[in-house]
Amino acid sequence: MSATAPHAPSPALIFETLNAYQRSGALHAAIELDLFTAIAEGNTSARMIAERIKASIKGTRVLCDYLTVMGFLNKQRDDYSLGSDASAFLNRHSPAYMGSISRFLGNVEGLAAFKDIAAIVRKGGTVMGQEGMESAENPVWVEFARSMAPLTTIPAQLIADLIGAKDSAKWKVLDIAAGHGIFGITLAKNNPNAEIVAVDWASVLEVAEENAMKAGVSDCFRKIPGSAFEVDFENGYDIVLITNFLHHFDVATNEDLLRKVHAAMAPGGRAVTVEFIPNEDRVTPPQDATFSLMMLGATASGDAYTFSEYDRMFRNAGFSRNELIQLDPSPQRVIVSYK
Repeated sequence: MSATAPHAPSPALIFETLNAYQRSGALHAAIELDLFTAIAEGNTSARMIAERIKASIKGTRVLCDYLTVMGFLNKQRDDYSLGSDASAFLNRHSPAYMGSISRFLGNVEGLAAFKDIAAIVRKGGTVMGQEGMESAENPVWVEFARSMAPLTTIPAQLIADLIGAKDSAKWKVLDIAAGHGIFGITLAKNNPNAEIVAVDWASVLEVAEENAMKAGVSDCFRKIPGSAFEVDFENGYDIVLITNFLHHFDVATNEDLLRKVHAAMAPGGRAVTVEFIPNEDRVTPPQDATFSLMMLGATASGDAYTFSEYDRMFRNAGFSRNELIQLDPSPQRVIVSYK
């Protein structure tokens, strides 16, 4: 007999979940109003913050109290201060500022994909056309490239350290679906002997090229515009980056791509895959496990695959072995696959 008393039924979780849209809406609003930066600049009362963000005092007070309950702010008497997460990532003066991700995560097309989840569940995939967000030259990926780069800075450096970029070996690197290009660019910043070849839609690669110029690595950065499934990758790659891409597609499509990747690699080459990878139970850890619903709503056939499923895909494509590595403090995981 369990020593733990049974949990008494309560409607609290139901109520909280049905109102959860207010949580994301409040955070989007605070970022749009630049509320966190206003507080960081010394505006601590509702009146002072309201004047800085050009909003009503009552609205500002209600929003600040709500953000305090959520854990983004602290409150003492009538004064507000930033919590540690908000201070690090939502204060525009912080070098780790990532408020720009709100533009992509709150974009109209992305939100529309989840307007009728019951319909998505009935269909087993997106109700936003045949391909969903994976349609050719979809402009949403330009917004992704411009908005999501700050979120990638820490994981990109962790990967550079993980695979020994600072050893300065002569590397030819293929960055598939490069987007903002930060993963490949970070390898080049750590390894002056790296050549980065980025594949993505032409309009998206313009953003990656801008980032390469800002990082001072444009001399070793070049582009192959087009679909990763159709363009010629060339060959001789020591490292292939496959970051947040495979979750958009079904197993068969992924295996076809991985065979193409395997053929383009040099002997002893490594593929580095960054993904949300749930445990085999598919319900832990929470961020990885719940990512499957995002793929259900936004793609025709994507999913959050377990490591055993990825291991099978890579082996079927010819890779000899695969290692799963937790990318702390990022919630994502890395698979290093060996030719």
